[in-house]
Amino acid sequence: MLKIPRITMITKIIPHVVRSSHRRIWIDYDEDADVLYLNFTYPPTAVDHEEDEDGIVRNYDAAGNLTGLTIVAAKRFLEAQAEE
Repeated sequence: MLKIPRITMITKIIPHVVRSSHRRIWIDYDEDADVLYLNFTYPPTAVDHEEDEDGIVRNYDAAGNLTGLTIVAAKRFLEAQAEE
């Protein structure tokens, strides 16, 4: 069973999900590689990728639609939150 603080942390994403044009999101976290995968299609259909300077990869399908995000070094967001 999740502890209350973890539930509170998870609920912080709700406004972002509700405002998103994507109605389904599949989430997978690879702890060994510290990579977070957010897919808006299942199975993933990405054929093109674009990485920004923050290590966030945007994945696109053949039509150029955003199909997911790959966040490299995801734990750094925990560290940034702890500093706030």
